[in-house]
Amino acid sequence: APPAAGASGGGDAPLGEADYHAIADETLEGMCETLEDFLEGMDVEGYDISLAMGVLTLTLGEKGTYVVNKQTPNRQLWLSSPVSGPSRFDWSPAERQWVYTHTGRRLHEMLAHELEAAYGRAPDLE
Repeated sequence: APPAAGASGGGDAPLGEADYHAIADETLEGMCETLEDFLEGMDVEGYDISLAMGVLTLTLGEKGTYVVNKQTPNRQLWLSSPVSGPSRFDWSPAERQWVYTHTGRRLHEMLAHELEAAYGRAPDLE
């Protein structure tokens, strides 16, 4: 799980920039590793996954391209999905998850659900 945000422990206080980068980078690195293992294990043909400069790109051929990227000024992670379109996730210290405030859905859960619909099995992103 990503590190706790901030030493103050205070509810929904905005993340400091250093905490944001630490949590966001750990999230993106973990997702990249898990997704690469998942796609290799599923024998998915022609996929490409890369993580560079805060942008995770997952290209799945005819199933489309997913992009998860850091939005430092807003302290958010943004997901661009070929299935659900754009979503913006804020870090929830209480849940220790990235949460889309408009729907309450968590980033990991949303991506796992969409990949399960595409491939019949979900990656373990939690």
